[in-house]
Amino acid sequence: MKDGVAAAWPICLGYAPIGLAFGVLAQKAGLTPAEIGLMSLLVFAGSSQFIAVSMLSGGAGAISIVLTTFTVNLRHLLMSSSLAVHLRRLNAGWLSLYAYGITDESFALNMTRFREESWDWRRALVLNHTANLAWIASTIIGGYGGRFIPAGAFGIDYALPAMFICLLVLQLRGGLYVAVAIISGLLAVAFSLMFPGNAYIVAATAVAATIGVFLLRWKGKARESGEMS
Repeated sequence: MKDGVAAAWPICLGYAPIGLAFGVLAQKAGLTPAEIGLMSLLVFAGSSQFIAVSMLSGGAGAISIVLTTFTVNLRHLLMSSSLAVHLRRLNAGWLSLYAYGITDESFALNMTRFREESWDWRRALVLNHTANLAWIASTIIGGYGGRFIPAGAFGIDYALPAMFICLLVLQLRGGLYVAVAIISGLLAVAFSLMFPGNAYIVAATAVAATIGVFLLRWKGKARESGEMS
């Protein structure tokens, strides 16, 4: 418990301003604090919640909102596949509880910690749900405070992109990672011009990750050839 909560504090500190920002935006879209808290509990996906609130404000229908947020959250399949190698011994109940708590932030931090021998699924589970509680609380507080804050004040619209940029920087552990990140960004821009909706996010991620695997293998073979020579 102690290790998981301690590890979750950086995420909680990041969730506080973003959760407050979401709560403000959701309140401006017409949601009550109770509805905001319920949405955070059931969805627990910051980017999808921001998108859903934006679509609600624009008068979109329920089916459109569900399909759009589902597409955006398909990236969780990629994150879950990476985490699966560290969770092979868990039963379906624990896996379901763990899967519920996966976010971009908890994934990034847990993957870093899983590379350390002292980290395990119990600590990771505590980290996930500590962050979950922080997110729910901050969005509800933002919902209550939204009536006192003008829309767009304090740069709250930039809060989510800023966190994603921070997470990207924390994951760059070498030139190969930088190359894959650049390729992914360029592909995302190109695909967004070719495909409607948000499917380009998952497509760009999958293609860039595949390219990264081939680059990693090519680098390994080049190293082996150099050692043999």
